[in-house]
Amino acid sequence: MTEVVEKGLRKIGITVSKPILAVLCIIFGILIITIPKLLGIIIGIFLIIEGVLLLTDYLELRKQR
Repeated sequence: MTEVVEKGLRKIGITVSKPILAVLCIIFGILIITIPKLLGIIIGIFLIIEGVLLLTDYLELRKQR
């Protein structure tokens, strides 16, 4: 999972080391456990970002043809 997130972040110009990414995952995990309503918001944001990254990747591949 971290490879997918790391690859997506690199596409938009953000580089994050694996330890920092791991700490962020732990923090978000704790927040989701303590504040269950936050789960929907975090998942929604993740899906929007992932959708944009997938769409831009598709469009870049299409331009190369």
